[in-house]
Amino acid sequence: MKLPENTLISADKLTQYLLAYKKRNDKLQWLSKAGYTLDNWLILEKDLRKQILTIDATPVEKTKYGQLFEISGELFGPNGKSLSVITIWMTENENKITKFITMYPNKRSK
Repeated sequence: MKLPENTLISADKLTQYLLAYKKRNDKLQWLSKAGYTLDNWLILEKDLRKQILTIDATPVEKTKYGQLFEISGELFGPNGKSLSVITIWMTENENKITKFITMYPNKRSK
């Protein structure tokens, strides 16, 4: 099933989580391999919408907050390199809004 086109991808999630250096579970170094940086976070948002959100989502878990979905795919970055990714999304029970939760390397694809 496809997730809604108007799925929420929070700027804070991209700029303060994925593209910000963290001592633990840092994703910045991994994303920078494809050319994503804090300076071009809008490209990451656009690429998530056009390259990942267009792929069928698989329901993975129902929590007290909502239904979690997984989308696996290739994310082609601004420098032309690709990353094999797993993304997690959630449709909230309370307001039925679907939003981006996280992304990490797809180690199963190797």
